[in-house]
Amino acid sequence: MSRLARVVLIFSAVIAVLALSPARADVGTFPAGFRTDEIKVGDVVIHVRVGGKGPAVVMLHGFGDTGDMWAPLAAALANDHTIVVPDLRGMGLSSHPQGGYDKKTQAADIAAVLDKLGIHKADLVTHDIGNMVGYAFAAQFPERVARWVAMDAPLPGIGDWDKIIQSPLLWHFNFRGPDVERLVSGRERIYLDRFWDELSANPKAIAEATRAHYAALYAKPGAMHSAFEQFAAFARDAIDNKAFAANGKLTTPVLAIGAEKSFGTSMADDLRFVAVDVTGKVIENSGHWLMEEQPAATVAATAAFLRSAPKVGERRRQLTPTEIADIPHSGAGAGTSGVGGIRTTVLLGDPTKPGIYTIALSIAANTVILAHTHRDDRVATVVSGTWYFGYGTRHDPAALKALPAGSFYTEPAGEPHFAETKAEPVMVYITGHGPTDTSYVEAAPESR
Repeated sequence: MSRLARVVLIFSAVIAVLALSPARADVGTFPAGFRTDEIKVGDVVIHVRVGGKGPAVVMLHGFGDTGDMWAPLAAALANDHTIVVPDLRGMGLSSHPQGGYDKKTQAADIAAVLDKLGIHKADLVTHDIGNMVGYAFAAQFPERVARWVAMDAPLPGIGDWDKIIQSPLLWHFNFRGPDVERLVSGRERIYLDRFWDELSANPKAIAEATRAHYAALYAKPGAMHSAFEQFAAFARDAIDNKAFAANGKLTTPVLAIGAEKSFGTSMADDLRFVAVDVTGKVIENSGHWLMEEQPAATVAATAAFLRSAPKVGERRRQLTPTEIADIPHSGAGAGTSGVGGIRTTVLLGDPTKPGIYTIALSIAANTVILAHTHRDDRVATVVSGTWYFGYGTRHDPAALKALPAGSFYTEPAGEPHFAETKAEPVMVYITGHGPTDTSYVEAAPESR
């Protein structure tokens, strides 16, 4: 990534954070270029917002919100992350099936959504009930979670759960019975206002536009039934979570964000029962509704964690050919020749950022790549096919060396080189130290 590009990225993130305020009226407005999908998963249709580019981040909401709560965070991350924001089963604009509200089932919903989007691995950002779905996802599919940011809610059955649910503020956990839906019908705003007022540090921080927006969504047919079912499933969730924890703690790096006027430091304490690598963070002057009360501080903490350098062990990857085939690919990307017919899959790291990366290049038959350079030192292995590769400032067929599968070569920083395929396609793995780039030293191909 060039210095100018880095400046633009940083400036965009700063603007996104500075634009946040507790009184924002544009709740649920995602950046331009985002799309919405309705993805059928078994007995439910999940409403999903998708946008941005780069490593994937999945954001899961909780009760009193929908995926719309994550719009400010999506805006701050979309320049360098692919953002996936579903409405959970039975909430927001997703459909309202009668059952399936245990968090183990909902984690499977998220896994199926990612499968249909072609995403194998992602960061998780979760809040409230989203934490519970996030833990069930990470416990069942640990290889699919890179990092996890969990915000201000406990996990059923874990740690001090039995003591926590005795709090008068959590009366709604057991608000059930044959008449609850009838009691709340037509009074959804009154019901939700109680949580926004009692669980916030400053009720005025929950803007009228925000309250009206979510109250209308929870007033939709079936919405409150589904919300009550989310809480009714806690007993089942506690059993599932204890079984997950008995199988061992998560090794995924976790940022546990607690609100100063809510779970505070106990958020990290709770997650240490299920994860070995937990960093705690307390957001000051906030109650439970972090994204509404202190959006700038919450976004800044989350973005800093997701963009931080990997720790030892985070670069470990063990991928079979089938798993590699499942990774989303693109056309010619950073560090490639830019020629049409080349498909790029990022296996490790990010070639646009500082640090080690590995990319897999799938090059179509009869492709010619003219002389070019890269800014970083790179090493490469031919995985399949025969690759014809040479050094020099112009493409010279006489200087090409045939490199069959299993061959190794280097691309020294600033050293011009060229290549081509003949009658068969070729797969090459290239490892370098980003950020990388491509500069042609002879006329670039027309397809660039």
